[in-house]
Amino acid sequence: MTVSLALVTGGNKGIGYEIAKQLALAGTKVLLGARNSARGQAAANTLMNEGLDVSFLQIDICDGENIAAAAEHIENAYGRLDILVNNAGIADARDGLPGSTSPDTVRHVLETNFIGPLAVIQAMLPLLRKSSAGRIVNISSSLGSLTLNNDKESPFYNVKLIGYNTSKAALNMLTIQLNAELKDTAITAVSVCPGLVNTDLSGHLGDRTPHEAAAFPVRLALQTAPDNDAAFQNEAVVLPL
Repeated sequence: MTVSLALVTGGNKGIGYEIAKQLALAGTKVLLGARNSARGQAAANTLMNEGLDVSFLQIDICDGENIAAAAEHIENAYGRLDILVNNAGIADARDGLPGSTSPDTVRHVLETNFIGPLAVIQAMLPLLRKSSAGRIVNISSSLGSLTLNNDKESPFYNVKLIGYNTSKAALNMLTIQLNAELKDTAITAVSVCPGLVNTDLSGHLGDRTPHEAAAFPVRLALQTAPDNDAAFQNEAVVLPL
């Protein structure tokens, strides 16, 4: 039986680390992707020392040449990719209301949270096409939901971060358009919100642990929907638009 191969970006800490760990615990071969080689290798070593099938892969999602090199490595070493988890992302303390947030701040967040995953997907698509059931899991946020952002009763209504919210809305659009483009292939994309998680990105203000937050993205990454499961195929974004 062929073991599935997954790449998790931003896997050296937080939700990404837990996603990598849980995928490996489920029997998946995991490439733990990180920009910082020392931190990424240390994280991978920790999981390997627990007997898990994890390897470090250096990947900077804001560096096109580096992304291409990572894809070439996967091609040469494994010949395919089954699961891509676009987890790497940032929040910027300078982010805020659209009337006062610097365009440079917004550009910085969009570059990492939207352009980066887009570039990674484009580089990895040829490898995902070689999988019998390729999966793309984009780690999004309810803050990227236009519905919730416009609902005065929503707990998210007052969280006005023009850069971050826009980047996640764009990521959701990417997921939707990917499914339309790839409808005749074995690849499915989903956007998933893991909730407000107690990590560096949230300032450790989350109401759930990375371990708890990783469970849902992992389940979606491992799920193979039957051909007749139209509801799953059409539900590209697992949060309100």
